[in-house]
Amino acid sequence: MRLSVLDLVPVRSDQTTADALAATVRLAQTADRLGFTRYWLAEHHNMPAVAATSPPVLIAYLAAQTTQLRLGSGGVMLPNHAPLAVAEQFALLEAAAPGRIDLGIGRAPGSDPVTSIMLRGTDDGADVENFPQYLDDVAALMGARGVRIPIRGQDYILKATPGATGEPRIWLLGSSLYSAHLAAAKGLPYVFAHHFFGQGTAEALGVYRSEFRPSDLAAEPVTFMTVNAVVAPTRSEAEALLLPNLQLMARLRTGQPLGPLDLVEDAATTTMASQAGAIVAAARDRAVVGAPAEAADQIRSLADEFDVDEVMVNPVASAHRGTDPGAAPDRELTLELLAKELF
Repeated sequence: MRLSVLDLVPVRSDQTTADALAATVRLAQTADRLGFTRYWLAEHHNMPAVAATSPPVLIAYLAAQTTQLRLGSGGVMLPNHAPLAVAEQFALLEAAAPGRIDLGIGRAPGSDPVTSIMLRGTDDGADVENFPQYLDDVAALMGARGVRIPIRGQDYILKATPGATGEPRIWLLGSSLYSAHLAAAKGLPYVFAHHFFGQGTAEALGVYRSEFRPSDLAAEPVTFMTVNAVVAPTRSEAEALLLPNLQLMARLRTGQPLGPLDLVEDAATTTMASQAGAIVAAARDRAVVGAPAEAADQIRSLADEFDVDEVMVNPVASAHRGTDPGAAPDRELTLELLAKELF
């Protein structure tokens, strides 16, 4: 089984942004050393607990400090950006780290409406409506031939880079049947956001596989699944390390004020409302959490259930008070324990 990593660059209450980035470097290097397949960085905006605002910047940063991992976006939220800008960024990344770059693309904004408007300077919704065309544009612009635009009877050639010898692999990310239908129609590799929603995964992957049309980008359906994970020497330790993330998700879902990720000791003394408690319980049920052997069994079961041979884990463990702010030792431990059981 192949294992990969999704990283939102979480910011704990004891960390600065610089600390969170230092911890992410250590986590990526751990994944690189252990033989994980890929390491993807998310795009979220204006969130106190998430430092992953710009995947291409983070990918370039980590490419210089790792050797084997495929590095990618999980994902670039395309409605926030001009297609040419995305194509140029990832064409450069591919040139700098050939054969190691994935471009995961999503349709959601990854933020609140105000932030989305500020990113693109418009609120007319056209960027979401034109998403399928923008997806095609990004792929074409990164290619060696570029895009031909007819202007005044002549073709204007537009390329993301002047001398492309390779292209990042494009993946379509999604959390709805819309994305499954679109990925199948365009013959794209596809990933469903199981770690965030946990519902509809089987239906979306079934639609994708049944409707898939071969393309130059993929000859057959290609997919894997994502899951939140915390692994520790004992289940009780893993549960305690997971709780801050669960509470953060509950605040997000119920519209409560957000802050950085709590430390384990602070989360243990937090009382949640009944509605939030139900969200916490549901998120716990769909996460991989436990001691090494049982966590590995959970991943194998998920891989069998959804018929995938790669699982991408989002290591969401927080930390205890007194932990080095520039490190996330329990996130690293999650990767180490899983690798020991599954590799």
